[in-house]
Amino acid sequence: MKTGETMMKRSLLMVLALLGATQVHADEVSVAVAANFTDATRDIIPLFEQASGHTVKVSFGSTGKLYAQIENGAPFEVFLAADSKRPEKAEAAGLAVSGSRFTYAMGKLALWSSQGGMWSDAGAWLKAGDFQKLAIANPKTAPYGLAAEQVMQSLGMWDLLQSKLVQGDSIAQTFQFVASGNARAGFVAGSQVYGWQGDAGTLWEIPQSLYEPIRQQAVLLAKGNQHAAAEAFLEFLKSDAARAVIVRYGYGVE
Repeated sequence: MKTGETMMKRSLLMVLALLGATQVHADEVSVAVAANFTDATRDIIPLFEQASGHTVKVSFGSTGKLYAQIENGAPFEVFLAADSKRPEKAEAAGLAVSGSRFTYAMGKLALWSSQGGMWSDAGAWLKAGDFQKLAIANPKTAPYGLAAEQVMQSLGMWDLLQSKLVQGDSIAQTFQFVASGNARAGFVAGSQVYGWQGDAGTLWEIPQSLYEPIRQQAVLLAKGNQHAAAEAFLEFLKSDAARAVIVRYGYGVE
């Protein structure tokens, strides 16, 4: 057996012990997940289910829209946001369990085109504006959209590029605009590019000095309080097995 496979197996066994290998009752946990974390979540879920015996029901969407659903009584038990603002707000409003919030990933923003050779200097390419559509997630509901706005503000191009912008409801829709060629390029999550199976295209990994840190935080919602499956899922998210997946998709971890 390869060394990497052995280490992963040992990690899973340790997590299994941590979560309680002698569980009598397996249950389902309902998790709301920010769209940028879709691919990573799909890799993490089977590892969690194997380790815990619990199952996961997951809903993906923009952080702002998921939070609105939580405010309106959606039956989510765990919230994986793309920022720290909404989990903090959930705690303050009594919608989440105080003290359960933590940063599970540090997001990274990228400018990406599905076409190769689009630029050698991304800043100069943006300033020239020789394109019709530039995709961005809605800054009001999607933290990666807000980060993209901050980048353009930092570069002094926000006003210049207004007529070119096409907004996605979530970072997932924004990525699809670019992947399909409906937008020449777009501000997307770096993790989406890592998970992309098509041609490499053209990528600018945006310096993090140009936007505020994207601290993606998880929190146990009130509906998941004292629910073993919900608590186990959050605990698993801190495990070496989960963190290995998170890092593989290009996120930072604290």
